[in-house]
Amino acid sequence: VQLVESGGGLVQAGGSLRLSCVASGSISSSNSMGWYRQAPGKERELVAAIAGAGSTYYPDSVMGRFAISRDNAKNTLSLQMNSLKPEDTAMYYCAAAEHTIAAMFDPAYWGQGTQVTVSS
Repeated sequence: VQLVESGGGLVQAGGSLRLSCVASGSISSSNSMGWYRQAPGKERELVAAIAGAGSTYYPDSVMGRFAISRDNAKNTLSLQMNSLKPEDTAMYYCAAAEHTIAAMFDPAYWGQGTQVTVSS
């Protein structure tokens, strides 16, 4: 399994970014997928997940600002991030797991990450 992220960068507070993750290998539409982030000195945090059946999860910190989606035909996962804040600055990782949202809290597969920096 290979997960390759893209789309990170530098953006001003209030701006938007869209992250993408292309999956290859034994990842199918039935797998759950999601995005984690880790800021320096902080624990890795799950910020969005989508189950194989399509249900989604967001923590309160990003609810209403982030939106996860997937294109199963292209094996691509996306994260639309709006109204970005300086505290959203982190390395963002694509991850995949077995079918459920719960499985995304201990994913089996990880990408290498893409840096998102939000300036104030």
